[in-house]
Amino acid sequence: MTKLAVIYYSATGHGTAMAQRVARAGEAAGAEVRLRHIEETRDPATFAQNPAWTANYEATKDLPAATGDDIVWADAVIFGSPTRFGSPSAQFRAFLDGLGGLWAKGELADKVYAGFTSSQTVHGGQEATLLNLYVSLMHFGGILVPPGYTDPIKFGDGNPYGVGHVTGPDNQNELTETTLAALDHLATRVVGVAAKLAG
Repeated sequence: MTKLAVIYYSATGHGTAMAQRVARAGEAAGAEVRLRHIEETRDPATFAQNPAWTANYEATKDLPAATGDDIVWADAVIFGSPTRFGSPSAQFRAFLDGLGGLWAKGELADKVYAGFTSSQTVHGGQEATLLNLYVSLMHFGGILVPPGYTDPIKFGDGNPYGVGHVTGPDNQNELTETTLAALDHLATRVVGVAAKLAG
């Protein structure tokens, strides 16, 4: 059975919803799935005025947090992070940058990787964020499996690099049916390719 790790950071909860959808789709595709959030590094007092951020923090703070061992365990990893000026968030980067010991031992290589992201505005750095992520994964020796246009749904969401969601300026936009279908396709494709590579 293919082992899929879904590892994400979410501030206001859209990333959490995306990760949960990816995890369910991975299980439906036949994978054993670990869903892990990246811990918040900011003092909750600094975002107390943001109810969505506070609610997501409270809902996820006691759930299993991601570690490098989750990547070592997995055959495939789907990462998620919101955009921050065209790059993954600082919380996500701190997690990724802490994997140097595993990288040095070659334990991050030869795994299938892909990603998803979100931003408040249309585009909003989504493609740049995914490309920035993928540069790091190339340093890992990872096998990148972006969705491309391998399913008609990709002509709906228009992102060949991964999956992106536009949250809106007040984080009011729920995941659309197109985004949900694109997340399903991403997970199914990643699990399928990982299974083929495993022989």
